Amino acid sequence: MEISGGILNSKTPIFGQKLYVIVIATIVVVLAVFSIIFVFLSLKWRSKRSSIGVKRGPGILPLVFQEISEVQASDKVQATEEVDENSKAIVLVGAVARIVEIDSESKKRSSESNESSLTQCESSSALSASTDDMGNSAWGRWYSLRELQIATNQFCDENVIGEGGFGIVYRGVLSDGSVVAVKNLLNKKGQAKKEFKVEVEAIGKVRHKNLVGLIGYCAEGAQSLLVYEYVDNGNLEQWLHGEVGPVSTLTWEIRMKIAIGTARGLAYLHEGLEPKVVHRDVKSSNILLDKKWNPKISDFGLAKLLGSEKSYVTTRVMGTFGYVSPEYASTGMLNEGNDVYSYGVLLMEIITGRIPVDYSKPPGEVNLIDWVKGMITSRRGEELVDPLIDVHPPSRVLKRMLLVCLRCVDLDADKRPKMGQIVHMLEADEFPYHVSPRPTG
Repeated sequence: MEISGGILNSKTPIFGQKLYVIVIATIVVVLAVFSIIFVFLSLKWRSKRSSIGVKRGPGILPLVFQEISEVQASDKVQATEEVDENSKAIVLVGAVARIVEIDSESKKRSSESNESSLTQCESSSALSASTDDMGNSAWGRWYSLRELQIATNQFCDENVIGEGGFGIVYRGVLSDGSVVAVKNLLNKKGQAKKEFKVEVEAIGKVRHKNLVGLIGYCAEGAQSLLVYEYVDNGNLEQWLHGEVGPVSTLTWEIRMKIAIGTARGLAYLHEGLEPKVVHRDVKSSNILLDKKWNPKISDFGLAKLLGSEKSYVTTRVMGTFGYVSPEYASTGMLNEGNDVYSYGVLLMEIITGRIPVDYSKPPGEVNLIDWVKGMITSRRGEELVDPLIDVHPPSRVLKRMLLVCLRCVDLDADKRPKMGQIVHMLEADEFPYHVSPRPTG
């Protein structure tokens, strides 16, 4: 570019340079400064976007737990139940939990920017679910510890309605007058957080009339609590083996209603969900009853998720003595067949009124399965019916029920029926006393 004459060609006192040179240099410098500022702001904006983490609020659970380990059928290696608790979070989508990576710095920023009153937990990841403006998640409502303390009268002994190895269950009355069951999980070396995660994964969004519904949760500091619907008529164990008098309140019709409802609930867990849920602790004390004798399966603390591509999971052997299938007890290889076996024992318990293992009985009757098999072999099946039942079932109905029992506890797990098949077998005689009127002539 050549410039001649005029004021632009005159010399200036700045290093003796001509005016047009100074103008061009100034323009270049200004453009360079603007370019640097633009690049800086762009990088800062991108960094800010990438730092957005999982927001925490009243409906989002700040906890991290162990991942449920799964092993393929061809894999003989013991599945691990440990994961890095500093880098993963469980995200619930239906009953399916998937693991997502969350940067620790992102979590810190997002938690600081949130104005929720939720107390920060010791863990560094979050169990996330979609929430609405009322603090309700897709699978339950968030409750403050203070709310549940008031509801249970400070978790007083008078409100205890159940107690197990993983926690204590209290009856509670919320501020709106609704009655709930509050499970306060015992924090034994992180076991409470593990059970918390397992129960939420297993039944977080499941709704079935024969499964106890999860209403919400509380997680503050070291406290982990689950809030369930309240089932107001005790559990099956109490009605079978408690002080019930000379005649059991559980008639044969009621017992069959309980047996069929429980089978439907298990069939839904095994065949109506993906991944399927293996309860792993089916027993009479985990079958809650409402006033109309509808059964509801509870206590999913030992449950395992089993994807369709898996034939079993390998775990530490857990369950209740007398209900656990022999192949699971010896190998730790778990699938829905273990629930089927446990259900067979439960059905025997319903029919006979006896517990699975009773050392007060004479030799040969201590183990319920062995006793039932022996009585059937000796053609004494009629004597198996609980003597506290006032009206015994017809012989053909009893035979059908005992056949279901035997098929469920078959030592060859492959020969056991699926829970859906068991439901059909039981429903065939759901109304066994209906008699068609004789034709008049």
